[in-house]
Amino acid sequence: MVFVPWGVSKVSSQLSPEDYHGDNSGMRSLGRCVIIVLVAASGLVPAAGQPPADPNQERDFLSRVRRLTIEGKRAGEGYWSPDGTRLVFQSEREPGNPFYQIYTLDLETGDAKRISPGVGKTTCAFFRPNSDEILFSSTHADPKSKQYQDDELTFRASGKERRYSWDYDPEMDIWAFSEKTGALKALTTAKGYDAEASYSPDGQWVAFSSMRDAYGRALSPVEQKMLEENPSYFGEIYIMRADGSGQKRLTTEPGYDGGPFFTPDGSRIVWRRFDERGLIADVWTMKPDGADARKITDFGSMSWAPYAHPSGEYFIFASNKLGFENFELFIVDTQGVKEPVRVTYSDGFDGLPVPSPDGTELAWTSSRAGGSAGQLFLARWNHEKAREALKNAPPRRPAKPS
Repeated sequence: MVFVPWGVSKVSSQLSPEDYHGDNSGMRSLGRCVIIVLVAASGLVPAAGQPPADPNQERDFLSRVRRLTIEGKRAGEGYWSPDGTRLVFQSEREPGNPFYQIYTLDLETGDAKRISPGVGKTTCAFFRPNSDEILFSSTHADPKSKQYQDDELTFRASGKERRYSWDYDPEMDIWAFSEKTGALKALTTAKGYDAEASYSPDGQWVAFSSMRDAYGRALSPVEQKMLEENPSYFGEIYIMRADGSGQKRLTTEPGYDGGPFFTPDGSRIVWRRFDERGLIADVWTMKPDGADARKITDFGSMSWAPYAHPSGEYFIFASNKLGFENFELFIVDTQGVKEPVRVTYSDGFDGLPVPSPDGTELAWTSSRAGGSAGQLFLARWNHEKAREALKNAPPRRPAKPS
């Protein structure tokens, strides 16, 4: 992010919701409208009448920061195994396939192993507790998958470039992979993007995001245009049993609902909800039956990728509150009564945070190593500092109307 002194305007492009997929660090600018951004020159010495400087530093929360992934164009979304010894993540590194595939990473040996078929697109993997299964979403069953790979490789070989974006492929389905047998089982088959899935703490339920509603009924002309321009608008949260049965829709509000995760005790689901325009997102929670929906943040920005700390005391999430192209990590109490506290202080992208099962480490996706593509990072997490910072945080302030 380029800092501009107060009184000097910086023109930047506003982005649509599909440009910041809840599960990827890539971005693209559509230039739909132009906004004027005014930011402090340093953030260290506040100007007259401005809020005091942030009392916290990144080193207060994160220590022994190290990069976990190097291979491939990009990698991200690292989710922990229940015993804390491995991560499952997505990466663009497979020869002949320009799209994400799913890998496990042994944190002791550093060995990475691909578990997805290697064909098509994949995203959003998660270990099933008390089981040898790992779920992820994939388009490998689509007969056109190989063609799409070849088309993309041909395009890249031409020397042309396009801004990275997530396409919400309607052939994306959720699959369960057995590490013991290598067998794959489809958990969803409905037409429409099914992804962003995670298991409940007991391994019996799966929460996920789906855009199937756009393909399961007749759309109005306005809706059809929306599907063509912004399919994520139709994203809703669903729940199903771990075997794929009992699929039930939980959300009905207009706008993209996605990235659901269960809280450590399984009593609630935390997710992010975009507004109808797709410009603002906030963190929400609800019961697993869809009742008692509560808005936890009110930042007036894109706040997404929430994940609960194992203590159950707070959520860690990402937001571009401090600059449209600068995503940072924040923490907020699970009731949303306090103002969120900033955790990372690095220009570019920091997002998709996931604490270890014992709460002492944090894995996240960051572009801090350089370039725009993200890679996985790992650090020691200071839980006591997080508790202290939230205790001292002021009450939540509602966002100013845009």
